[in-house]
Amino acid sequence: MTSPIACPFCSQESCGSPLAENELAFAIPDAYPVSDGHALIIPRAHVSDFLALAPDVQSAMFELVTILANKFIATPSVTGCNIGVNIGQSAGQTIDHAHIHVIPRRDGDVDDPRGGVRWVLPSKAKYWD
Repeated sequence: MTSPIACPFCSQESCGSPLAENELAFAIPDAYPVSDGHALIIPRAHVSDFLALAPDVQSAMFELVTILANKFIATPSVTGCNIGVNIGQSAGQTIDHAHIHVIPRRDGDVDDPRGGVRWVLPSKAKYWD
């Protein structure tokens, strides 16, 4: 599949040096991080839908997720991680190239972290009251 020119992930120059990489994927810092260290795991092949990636590419990506999440959690200030994939516009995907977010979390970075990724739909997030 050919890479569209407009894709920021297909241009290695715009991505900078990888934080980690393997044959099928690489990790870079997020250009608009929600926390210090927020990283993206990106397949080398341009495929927009994460679910359309071949299983070996998905596995290669999760190999890098594990490496980065473990590295982050080994940092004294980091006490957790969120790992997420947005698939499609309605789920918030804004770049048409599959990728996984790895977001380091720290105690006190939000008042109440309960619910984690459930907050993508705020009216459904708080189920514990």
